[in-house]
Amino acid sequence: MKLLITGGTGLIGTELIQRLRERYSITVLSRQPKRAIERFGKGVHALSSLNEVENIGDFYAVINLQGEGIADKRWSDKQKLRIQQSRWGITRELTERIQQSETPPQVFISGSAIGYYGDQGDKVMTEEAKVERPEDFAHQLCAEWERLALAAQSEQTRVCVVRTGVVLAREGSALQKMLPPYLLGLGGPLGSGQQYFSWVHLEDMARLLEFLLEQDSCQGVYNATAPEPVRQEEFSATIAKVLRKSHFMRVPAWVMKLMLGEMSQMLLTGQRVVPARLQQEGFEFNYPSPVTALRDCLLPPSSKQQSE
Repeated sequence: MKLLITGGTGLIGTELIQRLRERYSITVLSRQPKRAIERFGKGVHALSSLNEVENIGDFYAVINLQGEGIADKRWSDKQKLRIQQSRWGITRELTERIQQSETPPQVFISGSAIGYYGDQGDKVMTEEAKVERPEDFAHQLCAEWERLALAAQSEQTRVCVVRTGVVLAREGSALQKMLPPYLLGLGGPLGSGQQYFSWVHLEDMARLLEFLLEQDSCQGVYNATAPEPVRQEEFSATIAKVLRKSHFMRVPAWVMKLMLGEMSQMLLTGQRVVPARLQQEGFEFNYPSPVTALRDCLLPPSSKQQSE
């Protein structure tokens, strides 16, 4: 069966393609198709534009992971627009192509993020939670992103929207950006540290996308987070413990705001998100707790075996 994956050269896309390439014929939509071929080899096809796809109905499924990195740059008005357009544009185009096809793909999986929920304090956020945050940029971004994707739902095409938490990996993830202070023995909580931190291990992220692809009963919105969200202070302390480093340097909220501007709200506020629907469908996480995930991401194999 044939898959079309947008954003396939990103962190999640790369992991997913490595999992699926033996069982599916994969076409990657990438702004740098040569880079995609170098990364995956000639067994994976690469296109630079959706215009190169003659009939989207040739694909069994479309997986949409494309988007400008939300934390790559400070949120100027120009950068906000780039973040929006990089997600909304491709999602709108894919949905329109699916709607216009006489034999559309059977599955459309599209990204979103837990920023949809905004600052919810200690409230447990399942997919059923009703959220209205009209002035919140992250919520506006995700709400429109999801609306565009869900419009592709039909009797012929089932749609899954995936609200992703902070992805943890051995390389290239947000975790690596957090590490320098800890490696210097200066790690500590951000702001109050009481805000919840919802995360997911990269391996589980790819596995759950594969699960949604292959489970015919799955459709609608799913939280892509591990089942054990923790307060940021606890997550920070766990990093220090796994690395055997001290943990005492709290970063004040005002410093975060000065450094990152509006983007700092993503780190200073949080969401206590749980993957209720995935668990109801029978998905099991290989890395359910921060300790197991951080050991896998931060320690060499020999050290991980000794600590178990």
